[in-house]
Amino acid sequence: MHIVSFDIPYPADYGGVVDVFFKLKAVSECGVKIILHCYEYGRQHSDELNKYCHEVNYYQRNISKGKFFNRLPYIVSSRSNDKLIRKLMNDNYPILMEGLHTTFFLNDARIKGRIKIVRTHNIEHEYYRHLASKETNLFKRSYYHNAAFKLNYYEPVLKNAQLIASISPADTNYFQNKYGNTFYLPAFHPNEKVICKTGNGSFAFYHGNLSVAENNEAALFLVKEIFSKTKHQLIISGSKPSIELQKATSLHTNIELRSKDTPDQIMTLIEKAHINILPTFQSTGIKLKLITALFRGRFCIVNTPMIAKTGLDSLCVVEDSPETIIQSLNKYFLKEFTTEEVNKRELLLRNSFSNKVNAEKLIQKIFP
Repeated sequence: MHIVSFDIPYPADYGGVVDVFFKLKAVSECGVKIILHCYEYGRQHSDELNKYCHEVNYYQRNISKGKFFNRLPYIVSSRSNDKLIRKLMNDNYPILMEGLHTTFFLNDARIKGRIKIVRTHNIEHEYYRHLASKETNLFKRSYYHNAAFKLNYYEPVLKNAQLIASISPADTNYFQNKYGNTFYLPAFHPNEKVICKTGNGSFAFYHGNLSVAENNEAALFLVKEIFSKTKHQLIISGSKPSIELQKATSLHTNIELRSKDTPDQIMTLIEKAHINILPTFQSTGIKLKLITALFRGRFCIVNTPMIAKTGLDSLCVVEDSPETIIQSLNKYFLKEFTTEEVNKRELLLRNSFSNKVNAEKLIQKIFP
């Protein structure tokens, strides 16, 4: 089968490519030969992909400013490479398109009779509308509003897909109601089994790409509204923290900001923390950091948008106000994380979020 990726999916170091990489790895391990197509715009070619793919092809993404004025969304129009469609025409294999980003050829007459599956990572126009609402830079805010409008107008292209593989139950309901032929395919991730440590840790941990407005907002919320008012230790890890976040954390001796951690170091911090604290103010899709924290960490304190319609609320402590979050911090720092808690996670996660189980589910849909 063909997999068309919006970016080079290795290293698997941010949300979207994590799902792509561990999906292709799991599908390959089930015996399917993968022809991978990657759009490149800054990341290096990767020999690691050759371990799991029969063939790997790279295409330059056209990021010229002229693409901003195209009637199509920029994330789509900038991925319109003729070399890709010629490659896809060489055979009759199914085509999995990763994200609305890679659907430029979805309605192309040259592949009309093919099985085409679109993996949706978000309801994209809602995601961009939220980015616009949080953006302070006028140019970026204008771009996000324009992108949201174009994506909403473009989205019905999904009617041309034989299948839509949606990443969350809430998104599945949305796409099924609008276009049909949608099934829930949970996020793929780097965790083979539940490996949570029992006992106690000494700090709370938050991580995310801090150059993303959503993550910066969550980190600032934790600093200003929560940990500035407690003595509990907080470690925040993420690349490119804002000046505002750097200044806010520098005022408090119980808060440490780290911007150079490797993926392995972040995994270690997830495992060592007593509490992984993961608020978000955007409920689209599903957050892979939550899945990893549940597979590897001790207690998880989240807010409602983080777990809305994910089915994971029973494994988390859900609090929405600063006052109740502080109360739960005080309570759970005094509690030991037990084997009973580990078993509870194992029971729910081993089937619902097993990469092998979900790869087999995808294969059965494509090759019934």
